[in-house]
Amino acid sequence: MPVTGINHVVLYVRDARQHARFYNEVLGFVEVISHPDGAFAFMRAPASSNHHDLAFFSVGAEAGPSGAGRTTVGMYHVAWAVPTLAELAEVRERLSAKGCLVGTSDHGVNKSLYAHDPDGLEFEVTWITPASFWGTLEHEAIVQPLDLDREIARYGAMTPGNTELAAASS
Repeated sequence: MPVTGINHVVLYVRDARQHARFYNEVLGFVEVISHPDGAFAFMRAPASSNHHDLAFFSVGAEAGPSGAGRTTVGMYHVAWAVPTLAELAEVRERLSAKGCLVGTSDHGVNKSLYAHDPDGLEFEVTWITPASFWGTLEHEAIVQPLDLDREIARYGAMTPGNTELAAASS
């Protein structure tokens, strides 16, 4: 089976409308279709040619928090790729302004921001280092503090990331 990337992610959330607004404001996702009573919302990433990349289904305000990784199995997070470090820096500012940025990491092959959505579900926004720089990093599980200014000085703000990998995941 020649998988070329992730087609879309579907999340159960307390309020699909609230999530649609959030993902529009912080990541620029656009609503493709939604149910008039707020039962669901389907969204497309700004540079995507996919029908939808993200869907939300409302389960109600009384739903408890996800226990994934603490008390239950479940997905840890989904990662969205951006094409340049300049765009990663812009996303960092939007996530910080919204108060949802919870961490950053330099994984060697990718530079990552971590944030929580309105229900506390974690997502990652990442810039994938061009493959020509990977060397042995491809086979290492690196978690270091991210110095985004240093990475911009090293690679350049507008240097395209690993576009083959990023395109395959969109």
